Amino acid sequence: MDVITHLEHLVLNQNLRLNAFFTECDNRDEMESYLHKAKLPSNFKCVLTGLGRVGNGAREIIKLLPIKEVSKSDFLNNTFNEPVFTHLDVDDYNKRISDGGFSKKDFYNQPELYKSTFPDYAAEADMYIACHYWGEGAPFIFTREDMKTPEWNISVVADISCDIDGPVASTIRPSTIADPTYGYHKLSEQECDLSDPNAIAVMAVDNLPCELPKDASKDFGRVIIDKILPCLIGDDPHAVIERASETTLEGNLSKKFSYLQDYVDGKV
Repeated sequence: MDVITHLEHLVLNQNLRLNAFFTECDNRDEMESYLHKAKLPSNFKCVLTGLGRVGNGAREIIKLLPIKEVSKSDFLNNTFNEPVFTHLDVDDYNKRISDGGFSKKDFYNQPELYKSTFPDYAAEADMYIACHYWGEGAPFIFTREDMKTPEWNISVVADISCDIDGPVASTIRPSTIADPTYGYHKLSEQECDLSDPNAIAVMAVDNLPCELPKDASKDFGRVIIDKILPCLIGDDPHAVIERASETTLEGNLSKKFSYLQDYVDGKV
């Protein structure tokens, strides 16, 4: 995994230098050894969204850097002489339009009644790492108009969720492992060179597990051997195979995946 080079691309034009040896890493252990060597500016502030597997995975990697976690309140109201980050859940950056309150059940059922307060964090952060789940109809985390305001401070966006033209408005296309970053011009709303003073550096690689192929294959294989193989050759009391099978032995869609029939028939 060429993780250090990718980080270099992210920060090179944003005055965030990594004093590490830029090299391709053979596996996660080697990658982690280089992350420990990274040096971030003393006033660097990063915000992370998402408390699911993706968000907690990103947090696990962030914690390998020389950076301190701080509360949401401290992040918004204080300055620091060391690199810091804060980790947000959905209720930290959304509020009800009518009264400023929040109910998770209400938010999921009627997301149109809410608006994002993420720009408050964008005014303080240098970098944003997006690992959230976003549902159709929910407010965008930030819009293209948000990025045009004088208060906007974020210059690097790592969009792990990678919803194109969605809640992270600077993600206008996916990027690739070979060419992981591109510039988003916050005024023209177009892709631009990273050296442009109005550029936001965007990393939106949509197949990031491929960056660690040895580790990903090993972990995936272990799950197959430990969890799936016994169900294939023996008892399957929880119907794991049935629930995961898209088609029957006859080649028809299984009941669980029957909603795909219009797609199979070429109607959509």
